Amino acid sequence: MEINYLAILGAAFIPMVIGFLWYGPMLFQKVWMKEMNFTLKDLEGGNMLLIFGVSFVFSIMLAFAIQFLVIHQLGVFSTLAGEPGFMEKTGGGFAYYEEFMSNFGDRFRTFKHGVLHGVISGLFIALPIIGTKALFERKSFKYIAINVGYWTITLALMGGIICEWA
Repeated sequence: MEINYLAILGAAFIPMVIGFLWYGPMLFQKVWMKEMNFTLKDLEGGNMLLIFGVSFVFSIMLAFAIQFLVIHQLGVFSTLAGEPGFMEKTGGGFAYYEEFMSNFGDRFRTFKHGVLHGVISGLFIALPIIGTKALFERKSFKYIAINVGYWTITLALMGGIICEWA
């Protein structure tokens, strides 16, 4: 099974687009800034090229990882990849894989299915990480809700794009 690098690259833009909306004046900028004890002056400066550049690299890494959560066929591939001859496209494991993919290769490859796994990832990965960090940092429930909401929506859209874009 080949990795769709265009889907990963496309999905890597999602955190920036959603972040622009989510943490901007259209949605939660004022509440988020209050929870962070920031003013507009605090947000000035900073090396924005570095911030956005590194954030985009992180987004690519995240998109790459998400594919293993939303594309179930990758699990079959990784299960059989160590079988003798598999990587050379020979042997019983490879024959099984070819038959499996011809029968089930497009199962659960929809935007909706990717969104489902993105939401599950937001609630069962992002929430525990952000929630634990926030508890120790003495942050509020609003802080947790804003950030987990952002990541849940972001992961849902990333998962949907990666899962659909075969």
